[in-house]
Amino acid sequence: MTVADPALPAVIPIQEVDWAAIPSPAFVLDESRLRRNLSLIRHVQQESGAQIIVAFKGFSMWSAFPVLREYGISGATASSLNEARLAAEEMQGEVHVYAPAYSDAEFPQILELADHLVFNSFSQWARFRPQVQAAREAGKVVHIGIRVNPEYAEVETDLYNPAGPFSRLGVTRREFREELLEGVDGLHFHTLCEKDSDTLERTLEVLERNFGEFLPRMKWVNFGGGHLMTREGYDLPRLIRVIRAFREKWDVDVILEPGSAFGWQTGWLVSSVLDVVHNVKNAALLDVSVSAHMPDVLEMPYRPRILGAGDPPELDHHRESAEGAAGGHSYLIGGTTCLAGDVVGEYVFDRELQIGDRVVFDDMIHYTMVKTTFFNGVKHPDIGILRQGGGYEVVKTFGYEEFKAKLS
Repeated sequence: MTVADPALPAVIPIQEVDWAAIPSPAFVLDESRLRRNLSLIRHVQQESGAQIIVAFKGFSMWSAFPVLREYGISGATASSLNEARLAAEEMQGEVHVYAPAYSDAEFPQILELADHLVFNSFSQWARFRPQVQAAREAGKVVHIGIRVNPEYAEVETDLYNPAGPFSRLGVTRREFREELLEGVDGLHFHTLCEKDSDTLERTLEVLERNFGEFLPRMKWVNFGGGHLMTREGYDLPRLIRVIRAFREKWDVDVILEPGSAFGWQTGWLVSSVLDVVHNVKNAALLDVSVSAHMPDVLEMPYRPRILGAGDPPELDHHRESAEGAAGGHSYLIGGTTCLAGDVVGEYVFDRELQIGDRVVFDDMIHYTMVKTTFFNGVKHPDIGILRQGGGYEVVKTFGYEEFKAKLS
């Protein structure tokens, strides 16, 4: 069966954005680009029959949740009590919860909120099963799952590899407890990180080999996240085909819970130059911090793209320089905290940077806002939305009270 390409809405051209009109610093979500991603996600959901929910660990900008609901996103996956509350209060759909471990203090509230509740181990399931059984007897409908570890992954960075050696996440086949499956109606796995559908297909082959004997007893299987279906070049027909085949083979519902796919290429971090210093190399100091506002740059690590800037000659083989940047002006781009390593890297601009110039980091919505801190008390960027019609709306500003509230 041939799957037609979805009709995608137009996006606002970057060259038409008036960066100077956006107060700095700010995380800026582009509604038009979010809607394009949601159109693709809705297409996959409709064609494959899977349920696709949003993973809050990657995208939890709740001011955008009304837009998500327009495209049939029926729920969210949470990794804590706080995220579960946010899902119930703001997403207003199904609440799926998974955490590596639940505490005695928080579990009753999590159970009250959850529609799907996944345990990381059979010991946790055995510990909390009496509470689940009591809630079900009182009329609570909750689907219980066990996270499994297929012991197979194609993730290059150990920090983001859920199935790496000695992983604490999920039950391996060797530790699987068939005698404790009563009351469990689903399995969950998560081994992908920004991967294409061919990786999912190979992962499912291993999952079936290791856990296939238990699948006939299940009503649903959660494929976890890491499905970067909104990235250009992603093989959507294969994804749809793989999901359909799995659903039909095992007669189960399939759930996907990507995070990056929702926020992928949907916005920017807008910053301004506060000072330019001239030591051995020129350095531009911005009103944002790498460690406080872009921690993945240091953790992953990775090199973000700056609009209108290119790479120095020694890095040109990794990415083409920006138009006009070759032979231009090089700057070390850094933040304003006292951390010596609060530096993004060296970039080439086609003109000299001046105090007040905007420096715009690309693709800064997914897995960025969710990790920010108030380190050093530096100003936290606003959160804003560039509306589909072109208007800009500030939806959140941060001040002293937010900084103080994190301390005691």
